[in-house]
Amino acid sequence: MLDASTKAQLKSYLERATQPIEIVASLDDSKASGEMLSLLKDVAEASPLVKLTESRDDNHRKPSFSVNRPSENHGPRFAGLPMGHEFTSLILALLQIGGYPPKVEQAVLDQIKALDGDFEFEIYVSLTCHNCPDVVQALNLMAVQNPRIRTTMIEGGTFQDEVKERQVMAVPTVFLNGTEFGQGRMSLEEILAKIDTSGVEREAKKIAAKDPFDVLIVGGGPAGAAAAVYAARKGIRTGVASERFGGQVLDTLGIENFISIKETEGPKFAHALEEHVRDYDVDIMNLQRAKALIPDAGPGKDLIEVQLESGASLKSRSIIISTGARWRNINVPGEHEFKNKGVAYCPHCDGPLFKGKRVAVIGGGNSGVEAAIDLAGIVGHVTLIEFDTALRADAVLQRKLKSLKNVDIFTNAQTTEITGDQKVNGLVYKDRTTGELKKVELEGVFIQIGLVPNTDWLKGVVELTKHGEIVVDARGQTSVPGVFAAGDATTVPFKQIIIAAGDGAKAALGAFDHLIRTSAPAEQAAAAV
Repeated sequence: MLDASTKAQLKSYLERATQPIEIVASLDDSKASGEMLSLLKDVAEASPLVKLTESRDDNHRKPSFSVNRPSENHGPRFAGLPMGHEFTSLILALLQIGGYPPKVEQAVLDQIKALDGDFEFEIYVSLTCHNCPDVVQALNLMAVQNPRIRTTMIEGGTFQDEVKERQVMAVPTVFLNGTEFGQGRMSLEEILAKIDTSGVEREAKKIAAKDPFDVLIVGGGPAGAAAAVYAARKGIRTGVASERFGGQVLDTLGIENFISIKETEGPKFAHALEEHVRDYDVDIMNLQRAKALIPDAGPGKDLIEVQLESGASLKSRSIIISTGARWRNINVPGEHEFKNKGVAYCPHCDGPLFKGKRVAVIGGGNSGVEAAIDLAGIVGHVTLIEFDTALRADAVLQRKLKSLKNVDIFTNAQTTEITGDQKVNGLVYKDRTTGELKKVELEGVFIQIGLVPNTDWLKGVVELTKHGEIVVDARGQTSVPGVFAAGDATTVPFKQIIIAAGDGAKAALGAFDHLIRTSAPAEQAAAAV
């Protein structure tokens, strides 16, 4: 199953294990079971600590296998081959069962161990999904730490009947004790917050008790991470409050244009951002969504306050806003009703769930055309719909798209409705030339029409453009003294990762310069006394 290079890497990883690991494989006579057994034999041969046992008369999904310590039975289970992006999930499960400590704060581990209740998670994944491993790995870690937590990764391609029966149309989809728990990327902290509400309250109290910062960064994407590093290097008290560290980079598959890194993936890049920030004395507060900005706060009105959705608030002498942007909705009937029931936004994650089916892509820019090209190799047929009179993507992408035989392109077309019953069954668009309404029968709709800045919470406080972008000057300064902004939420042209990172560094330097200039008179007056 594994090539010589991968076997060598696996052997190297498993040398970190210090305790016995027991793998029990639930198999039948299928080809998939044969492939799984081949993989597991390679794993067992990689370390003398690994013992492989076969079972054919149990009640577990077949093929599947569990990873446990001897005499235990609550370890992670994998149904289907954990290859592709999920191979890392397998390695981490083996190492954690084998005694290698996870890179998680002890307070989080203690919170997992203290959870009261029986939790059985099932996670449906596709092996091309770059969001799925984070969820699988978080739940696997929880199962290793707490005997009352069980988790099973289910590869949708192997268990298509289950996927159809449970109407799973987006990955990852997580079920808890048989009921749908969530869809899409979820961090360990997010999962814990959903099942341990007392932990959210405890965290809010901790945040509210924090002393004022010199620089508080709101948002943890490339701009926020760069701002944090640059601010911390100045030796000033720096904090980051972010809804999810990494931001939209977490939803990006391939990154090939960040200078000095020839190629990487979004989640890996986001992890590297956070690791770099944590090398400095930066207070990172994750899962914190900003609700309001209040200038001139504090006793001497020399602080700026950020109120959070959790009920807590933070104060700082300066603020850097780097809240980024989110997928733009088309806002037609059916979009919200059938989200994750045929309406999707990530072709790389959810494309494999539509294998052999008919889908539409809405949007004729680079993102839309790239999505259509990718999907054409997986699905039965792609219909691309563009509002403008011509596609807006790069010429090379348009040529590639037009060369594909299973793609139809409609320009000057306005999507008016996404139809369906319990899931999507069609799309209606208006021919903008004739005014005629036309229906396309299909099973999936991928929306790729750009981004909208996450700045609703700033309306009426900071100057915004009509598109909701924060107006900034050359230093990143907004219309409010002491409040700076960086990245995709601002008026900076060309929304790119490398530009956002540079923007964050610039805003941090601008904030530091602001602090120097505003504190100088007070320091001089104090020295004269």
